[in-house]
Amino acid sequence: MSKPISGLPRREFLRAGLTGFTSLSLAGLYNLRAQAAAMQDVAQSSERTAVILVWLRGGASHLETFDPKPEAPREFRGPYGALETDVSGIRISELLPRLAKIASKYTLLRSMAHNAGGHPAGSLRVLSGDRATADKVGPVYPDWMTVASYIRSLQARREPPVGSGHPRTLPGYVAVNPVDRYDNFVIAGPAYLGPAYAPFKVTGDPSRPQFEVPNVGIRDQEHVRRLHSRMGLKSDLDRLRRDIDQGGSMRAFDDYEAQALALLTSREAREAFDLEREPARVRDRYGRNQWGQQCLMARRLVEAGVDIVATEFDGPLCGRVANWDDHGVNHHVFEAIQYRAPFFDQAISALVEDVYARGLDRRVLVIVTGEFGRTPRISYGKSSGGGVASRSKGVVQPGRDHWPRANSMLFAGGGISTGQVIGATDPRGEDPIERRVGPGDFLATIYRHLGIDWSHVVLENLAGKPVPIIGEGDPIPELARHGS
Repeated sequence: MSKPISGLPRREFLRAGLTGFTSLSLAGLYNLRAQAAAMQDVAQSSERTAVILVWLRGGASHLETFDPKPEAPREFRGPYGALETDVSGIRISELLPRLAKIASKYTLLRSMAHNAGGHPAGSLRVLSGDRATADKVGPVYPDWMTVASYIRSLQARREPPVGSGHPRTLPGYVAVNPVDRYDNFVIAGPAYLGPAYAPFKVTGDPSRPQFEVPNVGIRDQEHVRRLHSRMGLKSDLDRLRRDIDQGGSMRAFDDYEAQALALLTSREAREAFDLEREPARVRDRYGRNQWGQQCLMARRLVEAGVDIVATEFDGPLCGRVANWDDHGVNHHVFEAIQYRAPFFDQAISALVEDVYARGLDRRVLVIVTGEFGRTPRISYGKSSGGGVASRSKGVVQPGRDHWPRANSMLFAGGGISTGQVIGATDPRGEDPIERRVGPGDFLATIYRHLGIDWSHVVLENLAGKPVPIIGEGDPIPELARHGS
């Protein structure tokens, strides 16, 4: 069971942790982690498993991606047909020809459903298991990425890293184009676990020639020398030690401070983030655009030993309003999906193929999803402005609205059986008619893959109340790792 940080107030801990590193926040985060109390063993597996989450902010249409309904009535079906895949009986949208060729390498879940219809509420439901249906400004519960980062961090204090063969110079949780906000709402975050377990964030477009990740693997040796010199100036830290040292906690404080310095100065860490080290043909295969290079960076990071990588697909590649929220007022839904599909298809298919080609397929689970699907019945609305995938302002165009009653998810790698479909929706794509699955089942599946005892682990919130990491749900049997 976790404990709140004790001793000095949390804000003062953060301020003190940052004193010696000025602009470096990661050192403070590591220092905060060191104050967390030890918890009981929660791992069920010694293999260092990992997860890559690709988040489709706004909610992709399941009918135009992984659950096409070309035989539905006119008011439901879109203009696109369905492609046969390399697995007999599985069809996906004709807009995804690359993914159609490798269906044997992934599994589709077509029966995810919940009742949180707003973007914030739907995101919180899927990412943290929050069962509230009303939108809220920020998370009450930590998302699964944070929980996994927290538990793995505590495990790392007791045991060396397993499975990757790399020193722990990299953070356990990295967000490449972070999954964190929807407009003015915060849709993911550490909540009561505190900022120590927020991700190391990589922002910007990694496809740009001058892109680089700051504060990782500094090349300037004089700068490195000065950082090491600062580590030797212990006067401020000595006073902090006298105030907070309990039961050897300062040894952990030093451990995490050393990890922060390692990230700053490590050549291995710099290389993990450096896409220029990839052959041109590999970068081309993923796509020389933001989504493709985000996925390539995600693969490089898990290969280097990062446990959790979350990356969000949004921005200009989505169309005018920069997300998948294809109401008629935002986008012409069918032009929008046609515009973004090639980027999506190329990036995801390359990531899935690469995970298998590089022998990561048992250890690394790839998940592609958003907060919900889109209304099967086509709606119409007046465009709020012209642009990519949107007609001129005032022109009526087709859209699909929020639809939490049915959503499709893609799973690849992770040692799971692939080339299958779990669940089914009715002929219009409105509701599951077979193997309905909820967000709690989704979260339990992820925790099982990460070796976390989802049914017993509880965390203490800020009021000292024990809170289970999921409130309901069971792992999806079809997504179990072979031999587990």
